[in-house]
Amino acid sequence: MVCNDNKSLIERLSKSQIFQDYERAFSEATGLPLALRPVEVWQLVLHGKKNQSPFCSLMINGSRTCAACLDVQKKLSSPDVIVPQTVTCFAGLIDAAVPVRIGNELIGFLQTGQVRTKAPTRSELNRITKLLISWGLSVDLKRVEEAFFHTRVISPKQFESVIRLLSIFAQHLSIVSHQLMIRQANAEPLNIIKAKKYIHDHQTDDISLSEVAKAVNTSTYYFCKIFKKSTGLNFTEYLSCVRIEKAKNLLLNPNLRVSEIAYEVGFQSLTHFNRVFRKLVGESPTAFRNNLMST
Repeated sequence: MVCNDNKSLIERLSKSQIFQDYERAFSEATGLPLALRPVEVWQLVLHGKKNQSPFCSLMINGSRTCAACLDVQKKLSSPDVIVPQTVTCFAGLIDAAVPVRIGNELIGFLQTGQVRTKAPTRSELNRITKLLISWGLSVDLKRVEEAFFHTRVISPKQFESVIRLLSIFAQHLSIVSHQLMIRQANAEPLNIIKAKKYIHDHQTDDISLSEVAKAVNTSTYYFCKIFKKSTGLNFTEYLSCVRIEKAKNLLLNPNLRVSEIAYEVGFQSLTHFNRVFRKLVGESPTAFRNNLMST
């Protein structure tokens, strides 16, 4: 059950015929992978995609390399982004993310990359191989070498054209998204829309049901009734879901302790956070993080 409205919207867009047709045409024309992803995500979104780099595919076999790839993805995902961003990883491969917005609101990114703009060299491979060995990557280094020299290479001008192409499509998706939101708004009471926004804006605060009801000018009893009917969740369930979605994203950062994350997303007790996380995700935060890094 999805609590985040923008994430739900991105999921609907990614399953739409227009995106699937564009993804197919983009991949065939450029030879690059493409993903439409929400702002906050805790998986490698290009993994398993058509035209995924064979080198990147090998890197998920180690926790340190996987963490490095996730760090690249995180750097592309700032909620303050208003223009396309590019990040180069430790192996010299470039990823790019183009923001998809509705007005001033960021709802997701079109992400592509795993490509180089200069041909790989033997000296680079030697440097990267030493780094991978120090990280304890358990993979045949001959496979690494083969994959490294089979990394797709395009010129800087071609890569700029790829980003422009995605920027045009992002504008198109923005129009489609706006239309979907209008349909959803027409089917959902205005005070529920306002309540969801208030909850997302104050998710880290110690907010109460009565506070949210007051913010949207309804009685607590009436708010409970219409909120449950519209979302399928009561207030506490919805708030917990929003906070856990945020926690999943923060768990990508291996430098943050679970206790820090619990308080960062609004839980007042680590025990309560662990219990709610396990209930919604099916495993503990620590297990979730370990499985993520070993995927």
